[in-house]
Amino acid sequence: MAHIYPYTYFGNQLVSHADAKLSVASSAVLYGLSVYTVFHVTVHNGRYLAFRLEDHYRRLVHSCNIIGIDTFSEDWPYEAFRSAMTKLLHKNIPTGNVFVRASFHIDTELPGTRSRGLAAVLSAFVYDADPILPTDNIKLGVSSWRRTPDISIPARAKVNGGYVNSVLARQAALDQGYDDAIFLDENGHVTELSAANIFIVRDGTLITPGQSADILEGINRRTIIELATQEGISTQERPLDRTELYIANEIFVTGTSAFIAQVESVDGRPIGPAHPITDRLRPLYQSALTNPDSVYLDELL
Repeated sequence: MAHIYPYTYFGNQLVSHADAKLSVASSAVLYGLSVYTVFHVTVHNGRYLAFRLEDHYRRLVHSCNIIGIDTFSEDWPYEAFRSAMTKLLHKNIPTGNVFVRASFHIDTELPGTRSRGLAAVLSAFVYDADPILPTDNIKLGVSSWRRTPDISIPARAKVNGGYVNSVLARQAALDQGYDDAIFLDENGHVTELSAANIFIVRDGTLITPGQSADILEGINRRTIIELATQEGISTQERPLDRTELYIANEIFVTGTSAFIAQVESVDGRPIGPAHPITDRLRPLYQSALTNPDSVYLDELL
């Protein structure tokens, strides 16, 4: 378990992490009605540099809009959100790279199954930037659980309650000896992992499921596509069949908490052994994430 720093932003103030609490009768607890994002912060000579912070804020806005939480944008314009995250980091004084998980919870008690016109609260806490997957040689299995479709619980919205779907798939994968699960959609096409986007390489082309494939529109996914394009690597966003996984030259997954993780096998079928495009993109991604001169970083003063 990653170390959590002692102070949490909750409501409109910094409090002890132990004192940041939601009622057991709140919609956040009863129905999973919270949205969240996790962003990486690199610490460089005492400076706190947040990766694509405005994009993470925009994802909170979009997630709220999708599920009908109608107070976030008004209560937390970007500059107020950025200021809160700045105060949080300067209060905790991390010395190594960290993640910040920011959430917006409906904390009205017993409102029934609705989302509009309800009281809500912002929370954010800091924890060590430990990867959720090994960085190399991960073993994946295609899940018997299907990804929830956009017409049910949309993966495009980062809603806490929707992650029951991910828990079911990943726990089943762990029980079978895999590191994580690969979801298929209702038509049998590849979507993503339990909490990471997936890329394959076939004949020198980098391929990933498109935005309409019941995936989270990952911020790191977008970064990989941008970096690959800058490098002149042929890139496609398109439907991806299960059997393409088995004949891929390379597979890697990416996400805030997964970074870039190279895949060794899918359903017991080996991938590789060489991974030249993965190896080419990994240092570029690491530089985008941690180099103080990266155009993707926002210093929180």
